[in-house]
Amino acid sequence: MGVSAALDNRSSNSAGWRWNNGSETMTYQSAHLAKAAATYNAAADHFDHAPLSFWDRYGRRTVERLNLAPGAAVLDVGCGSGASALPAAEQVGPTGSVTGVDVAGGLLAAARTKAANRGLSNVEFREADMGDLDYPDAQFDAVVCVFAIFFVPDMERQIAELWRMVRPGGQLAVTTWGPRMLEPGSEAFWSAVATERPDLRATFNPWDRISEPAQVKQLFEDAGITQASAVPETGCQKLAMPEDWWTIVLGAGFRWTVDQLNRDAAERVRAANIARLRRDGVSAVETNVIYAAATKPKD
Repeated sequence: MGVSAALDNRSSNSAGWRWNNGSETMTYQSAHLAKAAATYNAAADHFDHAPLSFWDRYGRRTVERLNLAPGAAVLDVGCGSGASALPAAEQVGPTGSVTGVDVAGGLLAAARTKAANRGLSNVEFREADMGDLDYPDAQFDAVVCVFAIFFVPDMERQIAELWRMVRPGGQLAVTTWGPRMLEPGSEAFWSAVATERPDLRATFNPWDRISEPAQVKQLFEDAGITQASAVPETGCQKLAMPEDWWTIVLGAGFRWTVDQLNRDAAERVRAANIARLRRDGVSAVETNVIYAAATKPKD
């Protein structure tokens, strides 16, 4: 997931998102919220397809790194279809609890179905804006945010808000993209989009500001958290065929841009992407990540 970090009188574009401040009826924050919900509700039809298995891989890995205790209470912010919430529910067991929140109702519906299929009764999913949660201070043993922190315009403030809800001795875990997210597919996509609609081409990705461990640690420090760790992990998503890349496009933040194209233009972009990956012999795209975490000191 990804949104623009700036909304002003200009247009900006990031990972499939395009913002314009021309509407007088939407506030700065609600514009981001509406765009996120629209994009990922649309992407829900491909979100859990095999070429997007990196969602589950990194969600599960984020939770594994926390070593959650049985009976723990967990908040998963930007939970999507349950990639981290469901493993957390399994780890904390029936005496624990997990609450997942997201703005995309379509993804939450998928998460509820998965939870039911796994017999998990200790997890609930709530449609909500991460910037406007109403939980008390120190409510959770762990707060998790995977590929979602860059959805808000003020990431430092959001980190501080998540930290507020962590109990003393509890943990905050934020996973974000490392450098070269989904390359070389991403560059192929934007190049083809520029041919059809130059105005839609992304010029800025908000996670670029935090794509190195030192930058993520600085983000935590700016939020008042001085003892955070930030661990990079190199990864890739294998493609069984070039067409798998287009499945990723339709199940990720690129989806909004595709939906702004007419049918013929979208088909030309798809064909250009597949032809380029086939020509270049691309069999995987990069999925480098950074796992950041901090433990709140006990009183």
